[in-house]
Amino acid sequence: MSDTIIIRAKDVQKTYNTGKVIVQALRGLDLEVKQGEMVAIMGPSGCGKTTLLNSLSGLDAIDEGIIEIDGRNLAKMSDKERTAYRAANMGFVFQFYNLLPVLTAAENVEMPLLLDYKSRIKPKEARKMAHEALAAVGLADQVDQRPTELSGGQQQRVTIARALVNKPAIVWADEPTGDLDSTTSQEIMDLMRRLNRENGQTFVIVTHSQEIGDQCDRIVWMKDGVVVSDTQTQSAAAPVNGHSNGHTNGNGHNGNGHSKEVITNEALIPELQTMSAN
Repeated sequence: MSDTIIIRAKDVQKTYNTGKVIVQALRGLDLEVKQGEMVAIMGPSGCGKTTLLNSLSGLDAIDEGIIEIDGRNLAKMSDKERTAYRAANMGFVFQFYNLLPVLTAAENVEMPLLLDYKSRIKPKEARKMAHEALAAVGLADQVDQRPTELSGGQQQRVTIARALVNKPAIVWADEPTGDLDSTTSQEIMDLMRRLNRENGQTFVIVTHSQEIGDQCDRIVWMKDGVVVSDTQTQSAAAPVNGHSNGHTNGNGHNGNGHSKEVITNEALIPELQTMSAN
């Protein structure tokens, strides 16, 4: 994990006005994420987790504040520039897969490459990259299967391959295990953790699962549109499937010598855990 800050949010505010009700989804939120971190965003339903993910990735415009991705201010980009930047630098994993049922696994994975007008990747190269991405997630023998011919876990692996095919710096995941059984959920988490450590990519994961959160480097707890706790977990230095992330200092602690760092109001975590589970 690098010390470089790749995601920076400062005093971010986002309000939704439906005409009948005004909802303050984000209320002056601050957050920083280092390059190569795997961060879980947790909190009760309606606390602003998905709004934060959409705002950080530039899918939603914010009302106030600053969001910088790798030093670039998303608000200063045009819609076309933001779209191109996302295509080149970001990957997305969603709860419900969002795969096109008429396309094979390989065709679903290669689609972002073919739609990226700036990359100018030829179809033959896109197909090769799609096969490599599917092989990386353990689906080398399923490249010609359509989504309906795959299990839920396999479909989520296809979405992860699609998110990673362009080798993005950041992967955004919104409840990536929410529609899976516990065994498959753990397989998907092991896969994302392995890819994070092998490739040094930054993962930001919205989840209700404490088990998933505990396997990330940090848990950022939200309530009412703000961060109320930011806690480093033991997983920042823990091995996955017998492999270390290479960022320990030899005594089981993380690189700064601490096994756990509580930045803000940890006293609220039991309350938030109860609310998040409901």
